[in-house]
Amino acid sequence: MMLLTLFANPAARAGFTTSRRLTPKFDARKRLRIAEGVSLWLAVLMMLFVHPLYAEASEGSEQGAGQLYLMNGRSAWQQPALILDSDFNVQVSGMLAQTRLTRTFKNTSDQWQEGVFVFPLPDKATVYDLVMKVGERRVVGRLEPKAQARKTYENAKVKGHQAVTLEQQRPNLFTSRIANIPPGETVQVEVRYQQPVGYRHGEFELRLPTTLTPRYMPGETITEAPKNWRSGWAMPTDQVTDSDQISPFTVRADDVSPQSHRATIALDIESGFPLAEVTSPSHSLYTHIDGTRVSVRPEGDRVLMDKDLIVRWRPESGREPAAAVFQQQWQGQDYLMAMVLPPDAAGPVLRRELQFVIDTSGSMAGESMVQARTALLRGLDTLRPGDYFNVIQFNSQAHALFAQPVPAERHYLARARHYVHNLQADGGTEMAGALSLAMTMEKAPVEALVQQMVFITDGAVGNESALFEKIRQGLNERRLFTVGIGSAPNMHFLREAARWGRGDYTAIHNSGEVNQALKKLFSAMEAPVLTDIDVRWPSQGSEPNSVPSKPGDLFRGQPLVQTISGVLAAGELEVSGTLPGGRRWRTRLHLSHAAPATGLNRHWARGRIDQLMDAASLKGETPNESSIIKLSMAHQVMSPFTSFVAVEEKPLRPTSEKLESEQLPTLLPAGSHADMLRYPQTATIWPLLSALGLAGLMFALAAALRNRRASA
Repeated sequence: MMLLTLFANPAARAGFTTSRRLTPKFDARKRLRIAEGVSLWLAVLMMLFVHPLYAEASEGSEQGAGQLYLMNGRSAWQQPALILDSDFNVQVSGMLAQTRLTRTFKNTSDQWQEGVFVFPLPDKATVYDLVMKVGERRVVGRLEPKAQARKTYENAKVKGHQAVTLEQQRPNLFTSRIANIPPGETVQVEVRYQQPVGYRHGEFELRLPTTLTPRYMPGETITEAPKNWRSGWAMPTDQVTDSDQISPFTVRADDVSPQSHRATIALDIESGFPLAEVTSPSHSLYTHIDGTRVSVRPEGDRVLMDKDLIVRWRPESGREPAAAVFQQQWQGQDYLMAMVLPPDAAGPVLRRELQFVIDTSGSMAGESMVQARTALLRGLDTLRPGDYFNVIQFNSQAHALFAQPVPAERHYLARARHYVHNLQADGGTEMAGALSLAMTMEKAPVEALVQQMVFITDGAVGNESALFEKIRQGLNERRLFTVGIGSAPNMHFLREAARWGRGDYTAIHNSGEVNQALKKLFSAMEAPVLTDIDVRWPSQGSEPNSVPSKPGDLFRGQPLVQTISGVLAAGELEVSGTLPGGRRWRTRLHLSHAAPATGLNRHWARGRIDQLMDAASLKGETPNESSIIKLSMAHQVMSPFTSFVAVEEKPLRPTSEKLESEQLPTLLPAGSHADMLRYPQTATIWPLLSALGLAGLMFALAAALRNRRASA
């Protein structure tokens, strides 16, 4: 306090200066008293700083994973007690891929453990089986309503039974909990799921996610959020009420055991036609092609789980399928899947008003920002005379380069390129503000322009549903095209945003494929190749159920894929639509030529569940939970309202033994900046320890000064 007074009061400073001209002994005493006072006050201030840290640490230990410190660089993170090993076995036949994913959880500690693991699956994955392996015993899971499955699991955990449950948090994000893993023992969890195979521009593609980019959670923190079943670093907010369940810790590979977070992956593909090549933009591959069959393995016995595995295969020239039909009978019901590729018709070149929206939030730091800038610059190169454009960047706030779209003229393009080159990644991911700015911006002062928006992002957000609703309500005549960035983008957001925006999407895995990927996308953006699509299946006496029920417009290189229930493999399927220029196009497929397939009933059921969710969203209503549960249970496929649970009958953990719980982290996606690391608070208490140490030094200094004055 004395020091503050001296600097605030000129008279005091003058007096202090005068007193220094007195005797040396008096001057020394005065300095001791000043130093002693300053030390005591600093110690008090330090204790005021320490107290909230202590309270926060205490609260964090009570609440578990809901609190965290964000660490940039090395930390005191302790390696998890559980070692995670994964094995992907994928069988591809026709347009569907069946995957058996086996996770092995090994407990390296001397405590009984519960493992909690939040992990990604493909955005169109249909989960249909769960098995827990304990030694030689297989415990088959059962599908139950979500609340009931949680209760079943919790009861088993408390009573010492080994148990596992699997929940869907998002269509591409799931949580697995494994209870009562004995010290030094392992438990295997086998998940079976299927996913559709992508087919565009004459090339098939399959994506297997192994990690995820930490998602931004907008909104105000909910202080009264429930504390049970938390499994992540984020606290629930009023915009993302389950943010604590979709935010696994993100660490470096060095932060886990060298044996952990590795995967073996094997793909066996039966294409039905000779293949020209099999490639991957993400991994080096070992491939063996034998006619229509191919075996694929990533190089190396085990791969690090820090990026999506992408496998592409292309038919021999001239053997690309233009149409295909598959059929299955399940429990007395017939299911058909048809794939039809419209002709690659070109229409007149359209004059466009093109808005480029680029994500410059913190999750884009590193290689992702390089890819995004390259993608946007490539987009500027596609502009033609007569086009108008603008550039909008967003992080915690959105900012437009121009007040309204400007002509694609040399000086405007030069300003835009300079602007893009200087973009840097930082801040939050407030997508809603960027969408609002883009959708409400004044139009270009020219009539008859086609309005399009290119949205470049990694999709790392937790409020997807709210954003889809915003796109649906505010886009009007615009079409939205998404460009996915990074080694582990949120493909659910990218695909669904483009669907609600009546556009198309692409994903860029590395800078080397930017030109090829964007060339296809911008070619497709010139105009849809087929609109007003009408699909007519043979009548079977009742209205058939198809998914999707009403196909949207098709862009260049994009096929129509539709699955139906209740139609026999007989008669003809007729598909028609309008080509660019207004010409009507029509084709027919003989259903009797359908190839046998498996999993069509599950694919159809997943599609029907999505339709029920969409219908509720369009009406602004709560989804019909009972109808979705009924459909989910009938086809034994997971839904937002059902979960799998498996319980070993005999209790294993003695009630006297304490059960620890551990949240397994995911790995930092390859190419991401260290700012995206997410460590739990329980990993380190360095702020508290540092503050306590400094406070102790201050008190020690004050005591030493007092002793010195007494001796003087």
